[in-house]
Amino acid sequence: MQSIIYDVAVSIDYLIAGPNEDITQFAHEGPVVEDYGQRLSTYSCAIMGRKTYEFGYRYGLEPGQNPYPHLKTYIFSQTLDLPADREVQIVRDNQRALLQELRQIQDGPIYLCGGGAFAGALMADNEIDIIRLKRAPILLGEGIKLFGEISCSTKILCTETKAYDDGYLYQEFRVRH
Repeated sequence: MQSIIYDVAVSIDYLIAGPNEDITQFAHEGPVVEDYGQRLSTYSCAIMGRKTYEFGYRYGLEPGQNPYPHLKTYIFSQTLDLPADREVQIVRDNQRALLQELRQIQDGPIYLCGGGAFAGALMADNEIDIIRLKRAPILLGEGIKLFGEISCSTKILCTETKAYDDGYLYQEFRVRH
């Protein structure tokens, strides 16, 4: 059974974006980004919520386009409307059943892209198995929280830590269900 992995950049104050969904203070190149790219190549598919998908429009993503062409991408949304010739799959119903099916049929881990509300809902439902944080040496003050507004309490175990010369810290945590 494959793991669902939340792999995300986060500030020291656990925000994945600043005010107005600003991500410009996070690294866009360098060793931490190169390592992320390497991990990205190991995922078998991507899952995300509507807000994360639509966030890509700011960076040239066209409605219906797959942000990760090498991965089958699933957008979990009740309201997203995309063209019929879309490259992504919209998941409106039976979301939990699809997650269980993906865990069974995929040949590698499942990438939870983005976060906030969707990641919080998955965490509250005990669906996230591994959390991979690229902790940036920044304080954003306000913005989108790592798990949105959802409050959850669970035990995690740090399984890996890597410090980068530029102040970034990569940490991997296994969620104990």
